[in-house]
Amino acid sequence: MGRVVYVNGAYRPHAEALVHFEDRGYQFSDGVYEVVLVRSGKMVDTAPHLARLGRSLGELDIQPPMAEAPLRVVLNELIRRNRIREGFVYAQATRGVAPRDHFFPGPVKAALVCSARARSWPAAGHKPAGQSAITLRDERWARCDIKSIGLLANILAKQKAKEAGAAEAIFIADDGIVREGGSSNVWIVDEAGALHTHPLGPEILGGVTRAAVKRLAAGAQIQVNEDRFDREFMLGASEMFITSATSFVKPITSVDGATIGNGAVGPVTQRMFDLYNDHTLSAAD
Repeated sequence: MGRVVYVNGAYRPHAEALVHFEDRGYQFSDGVYEVVLVRSGKMVDTAPHLARLGRSLGELDIQPPMAEAPLRVVLNELIRRNRIREGFVYAQATRGVAPRDHFFPGPVKAALVCSARARSWPAAGHKPAGQSAITLRDERWARCDIKSIGLLANILAKQKAKEAGAAEAIFIADDGIVREGGSSNVWIVDEAGALHTHPLGPEILGGVTRAAVKRLAAGAQIQVNEDRFDREFMLGASEMFITSATSFVKPITSVDGATIGNGAVGPVTQRMFDLYNDHTLSAAD
């Protein structure tokens, strides 16, 4: 059976999943999205993901295309129809279809497209390998807390990382502060074993995985500091990792060619990886 997607009220074969030319998401990036991890055929941390989707829509003054309960039904139906055991679901909502104009259109129904894709996630006991990262000047817009589909700056940054053989590009503000990755939140571990990550605000996206890792660390009695640190502080860290729904807890062992700590995946990073991996299995709903 081929892939099935949901487009504005109908389930369709992937090859027939079409949107209108004047969808404002296509013409203006006037929309938002969410990605929810799927484990054992169930979504993980669904409530915070859908809450963030609702917040992003509200910040752009877009009316939700449907309530949370029926959206859950759509996403679960896509998991069933696509026979996804391990993977993720994607939901994208835009302001809708209207003649091209920079002003908000009159009353139009928001557009909604959703899909599901299989992907293997780490098994219990997996030992993640260290990855490299590069740093780049943060040239994104000033509302990174909105999960907008306007990701051009992120795409350019991720491509530069790929060309450098790195797993992630890390955005550095003009004042030298480390913000986040092109598609992840950034964490470092200091010499005392405490975690540091950028505080919530318009400069970063409030990751659902970030929130889960923060809770898990607290439960494991690992100190979490939400503070602003610069590139030099990051390079002097004992350990470093990034988090997102599709990155899990990914160790970073070098940045811009400089070794982080001793260049190996550290014990705190491994501990957070194990805790989060267990969480994705127990939190599936």
